Amino acid sequence: MSDKYEIPFSLNALKRYVIFFFKKFYGEYIVVGRENIPTDCPLLFAPNHVNALMDALAVHSVVPSNLPVTFLARSDMFNNKYIAKMLYFVKMLPAFRMRDGVENLGRNAEIFDKCVDILHHNKALGIMPEGNQGEDHKLRPLVKGIFRIAFAAQEKYGTTPAVKIIPIGIDFGHLVKFGKHIIINIGKPIEVSDYMKAYAENPVSATNDIREKLRIDLNASTLDLATDTYNKCFETAVEVAYTTVQKHQKLPNSTVFKFVAKQKVASKLVEIENTDSKKIVELAILCSEYKANLKKLKLRSWLFEHTNFNKALLLLDGLLLLCTLPIFLQGFMLNALPFFTPVWIRKAMKVEYGGFNSSLHFTFSLFSFPIFYMLQTLLFAYFVVSTWWIVISFYISQYILGKWSLAWYNEFRKHIAKLRFNVFKRRKNPVFEKTQDLHKIIIQLINV
Repeated sequence: MSDKYEIPFSLNALKRYVIFFFKKFYGEYIVVGRENIPTDCPLLFAPNHVNALMDALAVHSVVPSNLPVTFLARSDMFNNKYIAKMLYFVKMLPAFRMRDGVENLGRNAEIFDKCVDILHHNKALGIMPEGNQGEDHKLRPLVKGIFRIAFAAQEKYGTTPAVKIIPIGIDFGHLVKFGKHIIINIGKPIEVSDYMKAYAENPVSATNDIREKLRIDLNASTLDLATDTYNKCFETAVEVAYTTVQKHQKLPNSTVFKFVAKQKVASKLVEIENTDSKKIVELAILCSEYKANLKKLKLRSWLFEHTNFNKALLLLDGLLLLCTLPIFLQGFMLNALPFFTPVWIRKAMKVEYGGFNSSLHFTFSLFSFPIFYMLQTLLFAYFVVSTWWIVISFYISQYILGKWSLAWYNEFRKHIAKLRFNVFKRRKNPVFEKTQDLHKIIIQLINV
């Protein structure tokens, strides 16, 4: 087997470093269905695409460390020769689209042949089957490229099982914010050989069949708010109603089952849109008003799952936060520069697509945290203590204190929100009371 399909030592070391930090970038890194990734066969990974580089890294993070995955990416990313050289090094290939010029579409034939050759060497490809990315929780139409490559590679094996498409659904707690969750749902392999007989008889029909199969599997693995008109309404309604679903169906209170509950609400909303046009219009109006009220009150939807918050517990939480404030301040001071420097750079670049901000933040963080941690450690060793084990402990403690400070800050924000909620309730704020009513009505309309 040609060495060009293996992972060189330098790339393997880089990959391990990046994936280690990728997992730490999220507050919860959750993988479901890892057993669905087979070994020693040609694999086509097909993730949904909302978050630029992070989607590809999500795939890299779940495959065996010795399995190289070559990704197709927009050809304009390869325009700069130095960047192109780096992209080729990390096993990325350009895919040319109509917007890149009709004269360039012919260059896809060479890339197509390379992709087939990779699969014939029992390696893996990563192709975003939607062909583009979007910030909405919605699957976009799947393009045919991934299936053309799959069928071309499978022709070598006929109807003998070989090439497999692995659907991967990725759910982000937030597209930009650091410390939120990521869920990587790995679906069961789609056996391309099952479609080869039909493909020989009618390629168009077989392609449509396998495309529909992948769409169904991705739908089951993602939060697919399948609407063209009511996306904002669906997003709000899901946030309002998913906790009710959890309670009614006695689902465990975990991030994974919160996601499952949101999927159930999304399915119900799609059903309402398809069967009751009057109700979906009414729901859209209510959700719009509810969202506007939340903004006025500066409150989050989860607060309205409660009637009020116990004053004694709030006092206890406040005292605990006050007592641990010095630890938060230490962690904040040690992590402010490495954390905020990528944010400042990202904002200065003024990237239009929000889903790309997380990739920029993560990429800059790969350098900012090690560099600032090292500089701060050297200053600590020079001005405070130079004993080697204390210096090493200080270096490690910067990360631990940083994670702890982020958790403290999140709890502090929740505490303030709970206090605001109680104040609005006690004063019988009319907007607050209307929002409480809207919360109940939306749940009743969805009837989950």
